[in-house]
Amino acid sequence: MWAKKDVPGGIYYDITWVGYIGDTPPAKYVKIFNAVKAGRDAAVEFVRERFARGETCYGWEVDDACRNVIKKAGFGKYFLHRTGHSITEETHGNGVNIDNLETKDERALLPGCCFSIEPGIYLEGEMAVRTEINMFIRHDGVPEVTGEVQQDLVLL
Repeated sequence: MWAKKDVPGGIYYDITWVGYIGDTPPAKYVKIFNAVKAGRDAAVEFVRERFARGETCYGWEVDDACRNVIKKAGFGKYFLHRTGHSITEETHGNGVNIDNLETKDERALLPGCCFSIEPGIYLEGEMAVRTEINMFIRHDGVPEVTGEVQQDLVLL
């Protein structure tokens, strides 16, 4: 599922949710979803902790925080893209990307910036999982997730 909408406060919302057609997803699918979700949540927590301590937070570091969780779960070679991208009025912006794979983004996240966290695992010919949320660094330096966060596979 993909959506682009203008949410209150003028922040764009670029999300991906995933589902399974059926009543009970295979255990492997749940394991993969949980690995991607854990990577996403680790990235969010990394950003929150850095800003709470008043420390600089770089795009490449956030990518590593996410990617390392997925690697530890055994799926690192299936995470084929950067963790996230900057978001502006055009959705994919030219600000800080959450990337240490395609490029090493050494720019710092700053108050006023918006970006996605969107890890994914892709098993060619079998299945794929991606969970995407957006974060905004408020002008007071507090990072926040700007919408709902998928916690479970959507059963269709």
